[in-house]
Amino acid sequence: MNSNIRILIVDDHALVRGAVRERLSRETDMSVVGTAGTADEAIEKTMDSKPDVVLMDIDMPGLIPFDAARRIVDFQLGARIIFLSAFCHDRYIEQALQAKASGYITKREPPEVVVTAIREVAAGGAFFSEEVRSRIVIDSGSIKLAERSKTRVSTLTPREHEILQYIARGLAKKEIAATMDLSVKTIDRHAANLMAKLGIHDRVELTRFAIREGMARP
Repeated sequence: MNSNIRILIVDDHALVRGAVRERLSRETDMSVVGTAGTADEAIEKTMDSKPDVVLMDIDMPGLIPFDAARRIVDFQLGARIIFLSAFCHDRYIEQALQAKASGYITKREPPEVVVTAIREVAAGGAFFSEEVRSRIVIDSGSIKLAERSKTRVSTLTPREHEILQYIARGLAKKEIAATMDLSVKTIDRHAANLMAKLGIHDRVELTRFAIREGMARP
């Protein structure tokens, strides 16, 4: 294990960032190398400060954190991702696993669990809250969501998931394209596919669907 675990804290609430930073500062084998208030900023801070572990909230304005985590992993920056969230919906867990996160902790856990998770992940392992572990299957080194009955939302690809979440936030296609660093044409194609799969062809109904499925706030 790294004798000095470098940590980046990412949360859009300053009080949460401050509280987590203060708690981790008590650990002699850990140092907080930075904090970020958005997922976009998390990518920049990861490139600059080279943390071993990025502790990231899953519900923030701007770039969707799952997309940020995927980019951090794809850029091979050496950081491992732990999601820290108040939510424990299956689609969030699935998106976290698809983004190759090494951990998912609910905010209902005591601070000591977060400390333990950081050490486990920094050492090359994985850590999930008990509530999350009950919904996943670990088999031959791979981790996946436990099989459940198929739903319409389960047919969506990771990209379609992300676009649905942005639509539910009220972003126009041009704004989604700019946020995801994709062309408007690509967004159009993904949006058309997700509408066809869900049988919904109206942005208002898409937003209502996303809220019902726990993919967006009311």
